[in-house]
Amino acid sequence: MFVAHRIRLDPNNVQATYLSRAAGVARFAYNWALAEWGKQYAACKADPSLPKPSEAALRRQLNTIKREQFPWMLGVTKNAPQMAIMQLGRAFDNFFNKRARYPSFRRKGRNDRFALSNDQFRVEDERIRIPKLGWIRMREALRFTGRIVSASISRMADYWYASITVDTLELSLPRAENQGEVGVDLGVSTLATLSTGEKFEGPKALRTLLPRLRRLSRGLARKVKGSRNRVKAKKKLARLHACIGNIRRDSLHRLSTNIARRFHTIGIEDLNVQGMLANGRLARALADMSFYELRRQLEYKTAWRGGRLVVADRWYPSSKLCSSCGYRLETLGLAIRRWSCPGCGTAHERDVNAALNLKHIAVSSTVTACGGEGAGSARERGTKPVPVKQESSREANYG
Repeated sequence: MFVAHRIRLDPNNVQATYLSRAAGVARFAYNWALAEWGKQYAACKADPSLPKPSEAALRRQLNTIKREQFPWMLGVTKNAPQMAIMQLGRAFDNFFNKRARYPSFRRKGRNDRFALSNDQFRVEDERIRIPKLGWIRMREALRFTGRIVSASISRMADYWYASITVDTLELSLPRAENQGEVGVDLGVSTLATLSTGEKFEGPKALRTLLPRLRRLSRGLARKVKGSRNRVKAKKKLARLHACIGNIRRDSLHRLSTNIARRFHTIGIEDLNVQGMLANGRLARALADMSFYELRRQLEYKTAWRGGRLVVADRWYPSSKLCSSCGYRLETLGLAIRRWSCPGCGTAHERDVNAALNLKHIAVSSTVTACGGEGAGSARERGTKPVPVKQESSREANYG
């Protein structure tokens, strides 16, 4: 299993300058290869006898010309440009397989990162060694044990982070507690409502810090382009954006860890987040909740603890079904938070009722997996062997 630990670095001024230069070299190599790819592909279409572009050919071409045309590249590790072109090759693979859009050029200040192969760096305790730079202090030690695969050095605001990918045979996490199945209903006012009746409020970091965000954005717009005051204002705004993201991620990690630790089978709905974001009135609140990130964390954390995540069909009417008798309402507006079933007369709270229906889906899926007959439209989600983000180390305190 591939897992990744994202650790904040603590470089001095000289080391931070080197990291910026390495990220700049990687960005230049990526953009150069993307432009060359387009030129060579156009030439190949005009003359079919010419070879098609590939990332391996572009890497060899860059190695041939960089000493004469780009000698400043030699001041940083050779992994920076080479791994950037390899990442471009994977981006084109995703594009041709219709998994992503056509690759776009990287921008300074937004895509400041470079990658290292496992033979070009070393990790010991709370430090990492980077070629042509030396040892850099890390804020914490690497938690996972196993074969180190790669590392990615990136900048968020004016902070540098190392994401170290490790191939672990197994994680030494305790199995999920035997609290049975649970349904999780996601919402805007309340981030998650469990079938047990527990409710977890979202951090609403963007909503809370929006006045400050607007003030800093106005201040940045009033600064003269190219001035030092504009650079300072840009850093302040970037730090605030990073703070909002950190608050949101920490809350989601605490919630997903709490649920995955307690329940061995979790039922969740398959929300069309992209379609929901088209609603201009709810887009900001929906984006602030990060539904897909919560689902992604539940997927790999349940797998870590030996649990199962059951995803109900996108069209499953969890809110309109009575969890007691199965009666289905024809319409149910978003403003209606409580309703009574015309069939059995049971009074329902909208979110709790939806969570109970999702629990029924999880229970029926468990029965079907054990060889019995089950009802309901659901599918079990497994996790792909891909790197995952860092889990909060602090104990979850929900509930």
